[in-house]
Amino acid sequence: MHSNASSTDRPRRVVVVGGVAGGMSAAARARRLDESAEIVVLEQSGYVSFANCGLPYHLSGEIERRDALLLHTPESLRAALALDVRTDSRVTRIDRAARAVTVETATETYALEYDALLLAPGAVAVRPPVDGLDHPAVHALRTIPDLDALTARVAALPADGPRRAVVVGAGFIGLEAVEALHARRLQVELVELADHVLPPLDAELAPLLADELRAHDVGLHLGVSASAITDEDGAAVVTLSDGTRLTADVVVVNVGVRPASDLARDAGLDLGERGAIRVDADQRTSDPHIWAVGDAVEVTHAVTGAVGPVPLAGPANRQGRRAADAMLGRRTTPQASVLGTAIVRVFGLTAAVTGASQAALERAGVEHEVVRIHAGHHAGYFPGAEQVHLVASFAPDGRLLGAQGVGRAGVDKRIDVLATALRAGMTADDLAELELSYAPPYGSAKDPVNMLGFVAQNVLDGTMPQWRAADLDEVRATSLVLDVRSRSEFERGHLLEALNVPHTELRERLDEVRAAADGRPVAVHCASGVRSYIATRVLLAAGLDARNLSGGWISLTTARPDLSRTLEGAHA
Repeated sequence: MHSNASSTDRPRRVVVVGGVAGGMSAAARARRLDESAEIVVLEQSGYVSFANCGLPYHLSGEIERRDALLLHTPESLRAALALDVRTDSRVTRIDRAARAVTVETATETYALEYDALLLAPGAVAVRPPVDGLDHPAVHALRTIPDLDALTARVAALPADGPRRAVVVGAGFIGLEAVEALHARRLQVELVELADHVLPPLDAELAPLLADELRAHDVGLHLGVSASAITDEDGAAVVTLSDGTRLTADVVVVNVGVRPASDLARDAGLDLGERGAIRVDADQRTSDPHIWAVGDAVEVTHAVTGAVGPVPLAGPANRQGRRAADAMLGRRTTPQASVLGTAIVRVFGLTAAVTGASQAALERAGVEHEVVRIHAGHHAGYFPGAEQVHLVASFAPDGRLLGAQGVGRAGVDKRIDVLATALRAGMTADDLAELELSYAPPYGSAKDPVNMLGFVAQNVLDGTMPQWRAADLDEVRATSLVLDVRSRSEFERGHLLEALNVPHTELRERLDEVRAAADGRPVAVHCASGVRSYIATRVLLAAGLDARNLSGGWISLTTARPDLSRTLEGAHA
């Protein structure tokens, strides 16, 4: 039995409910601040500290040893930090008046008093309204037991027989699961209710990921949901909302999470509209003796002001540190709003986001301009340069609001720089002047981050009026489309109505362009937007109403895959 006695002369007792990122960060910080405190960690599972972000990579075999995911055990935490870690211990009730929690184990139920209580219950997987989720082929991928069960299911499949998987949900974890199952030689079908993979990514970049998935023989089912799962000779048959039936030996369902805030709710703590625990800048709840951190708490988005949970490991770790400081009366760093910075690998591609997406800005009614570039991740003359597709949103005053990137190399570096710029409140002018490391194998003298700043400056001050892929139908109806790429590029694929005048010939052919425009605006484009920017400046100087396509032909054909039906020639 654990001691339940209260004593005025006992050390200050900090009780942490839940381990992993937020809870263990708080417990470790509390010990570093106070060697005399009694720190008890109560974890309902058998694993108090594990790398849940690494689970898909053990499933794939990339992380070979399962033990590598187990960062600490109760024994290692007791030895290193003198923490009293109790696994398989579920907290069922908080008695705020008595400052005590009720703990249930397999053998006993007891009360444990606290001076300071930290709640780090995390999140629980959302169970979609799908009949048949109890089929033995259906798995989640959030915990070590989830991983063990899924790994065992995959290992039991015959090496030379059917090896079929359906992944429901194309978010970050879903995409990681797709890659892992493909590495285990399963044929994978991916189902997503949204109209594009990775919904946090803006729709104009998502087709790059879709193409990469298809190149690895992943079947895509977008804009549909799973409606039922039935059994067929031990395999699962997933029926989609459009009537498609997918037979699978393994089904992984990851359609999102919700805050595990039932304990807080039952204790009468304030919750937000989405069920997350409401906390102040020091992570303190509506009870002055209770703090909360991690996936279960409410945070504010730095750009849009949206309030709700953000289930990311980075914020959870920082919140744990902040809460420990507050619980022990130390100076704290008040909670910063979150940016939602995240990254995922999809086979050979990397996709990353920070700040607000275009969709989020539109929902929040935030005025913004969007710029797009397709730059090399290092100097183009150095072998191996890969294209980085970057999209960034700016406020009318030049403040950076959000950025996203997709590419085969260099995406993480640029998004991390842009996330730092966002936190610092930087503008397009600041990005243009950032002094970033440069040598041919690593970058360019004008880094892609600088280029975003340059382009944004031109757009915001009117030097480069622009049009977007989304404007194409209107442009076709009202403007002359001027393609300033080379003749060979034009012949490989172009808009049927476009006039081709290579930008190097434009000054000599201005009369031809003027006659073709016949008083209409001129919508200019090249491959990436650079040559067409030069052309747009030439046309503006000649007195024509000209605009440049943001991101050029690359952005146009990526954002508008339907154009393959209305292009002349082979399609780039």
